[in-house]
Parts: sequence; C-alpha cells; structure tokens
Amino acid sequence: MNIPLSQPDGRLSCLHTHTLFCDGKDDVETMCRVAFEKGLWAIGFSSHGPIFRKTGIKSNWHLPDERLDEYIEAVLTARRRWEGKLAVFLGLEVDYIKGLRSAMDPDIRALNLDYIIGSVHYLVPAGGNVAAEPFTVDGSPEELDRGVREGFGGDNEAMMHAYWDAVAEMIALGGFDILGHVDLVKKNNQDGSRFNMESEAYCRRCAETAKAAGQAAGQAAGQAAGQAAGPVVEVNTGGLNRKRISETYPSVALLRLFREQGVRTIITADAHRAEDLDGHYDFARQALREAGYDAV
Repeated sequence: MNIPLSQPDGRLSCLHTHTLFCDGKDDVETMCRVAFEKGLWAIGFSSHGPIFRKTGIKSNWHLPDERLDEYIEAVLTARRRWEGKLAVFLGLEVDYIKGLRSAMDPDIRALNLDYIIGSVHYLVPAGGNVAAEPFTVDGSPEELDRGVREGFGGDNEAMMHAYWDAVAEMIALGGFDILGHVDLVKKNNQDGSRFNMESEAYCRRCAETAKAAGQAAGQAAGQAAGQAAGPVVEVNTGGLNRKRISETYPSVALLRLFREQGVRTIITADAHRAEDLDGHYDFARQALREAGYDAV
C-alpha cells in the first residue's frame, strides 16, 4: 500500500515500538490504546530481539530470552482484543552483529513473525581483537570512546567504516523487512568531531548503502513476481522524539540517494513511550518531500 504524503490523515502507523519487554516505558495494552486514540490504523511491536543466549552479550535493553514466548503471546492477545479497531502486528528488531547474530538465524526464522526490522547497533572490534568487547555506536559518548579506543585504536574513521561495513553485510545477508535507523552512526557525531559527514569517504559509504538497498529491493521484487517487495527504509523520528539529534534517520541527503535507487520508505517513531507513537511525523513527511518522495 502506497500512501500519498499529501493525504496522511487516517493512514498513520508505527511499526517500530518498544515496550516494557525491552527498553520501552509502557506495556503492550497502553501502546495499543494510545495508538487507537491517536487515530493510527496500525501498530507493530518490535522488541529488541534476544541476544544473550546466542551471543553471550549481556544487555539490559534487549528482550530476555526467557520472556520471548510471553512477549509473543502478549502481542497476539492484543491483536485479538483490538481486532476491527486497530491492526496489531508482531515483529522484532533484530541486531546484526558480525559473526554472532542476524535476522537469518534459524531461531529467528522459526518464529514466523509478521516482520523484522534489521538494525546495526553493535560493532565487533577490528582485526579480531579478542581483548575488546562488541560495543554499541548509539550508547553514551563515553561508551563509544571506550569502544573506539579499545577496538579501533582510537580511530573514529575506522569505526565509521566498520559501521557501514556491518550495514552492507546485513543488507547482503537479508532476512529483514525494514532497514532500521540506517545512519545511526551519526548519533554521537552531531558536532562532526569524530568524523566528517560531508567527506568523500562518508558520502561514498552512504551512496553504496543506498545502491545495495536498491539492488536488494529489486531482487526481492523479481522473486515476488512483480509485486512490491522490501527491504523498506524507515524514516525514523526516534532521535527527534528523544531530543538526541535534530533530523531523521536517515538524513535528507541519504533519503535522496534511496529515492534515486527506487527504495520505498515507511515513517516510524521508534517509540519507547506511547505518547511518541506519532512523534515528529510532520517533520518526517517534510524530509521525505525534500528528498523527492511523494508517497510512503
């Protein structure tokens, strides 16, 4: 379904949400109720997928392995409860962690989810540095400093390339439906002190990512006998909602590259609170218009 940007009323959805099952602030029922009150036609639940049992990485913001079944049942119960009033979809946000976790893992495929958001949060240190742990690019600046120092010898440019390498590997591997906050690496670089986001190198990585996404979408469309296929790039307003950045993920410049490659988009709030379910959607629509899109 393509929704014209000029006719957004009554056609809003949010497929990127987090609840108390991971690092969200509200439960499934509250998210559904507020989505309905806000006039959304659909909500999708995309808890951060479990990683500890598979990777050994300890985290306080992923869905615990032992609560996976409970999470699925809670969403399916909400689907039944809200039938006819609000479409409810079951998903996960699955991290790509090089050599450790991906949306193609058998345990993820076996869940038969409605959709998967593929995201890169974690970077695995360069050169097989076993003394350094995988770390997230969107954690605190102090965490990122430590990760770059221990895993990349203090080279922020190398860290940046490692991020885009991971995104490229995730796209090539596939298994997901929505490409999540694709330029997340900029979150702790708003002042440009870590790497230059207008440099030839950074712009080249963005262009390569857009081309790869376009090729993946084209291949999927061919396999679907001419039907529209993914991956779809989310225009994520989570950084705006949490006052961490002043633009969407991805930036307008990167959105233009996706448009040139024929990649479809969807607006999401990356909502960790029910009140943010449609947060900054007008901003996202304007960003899409500036990038040349006329529908999502």
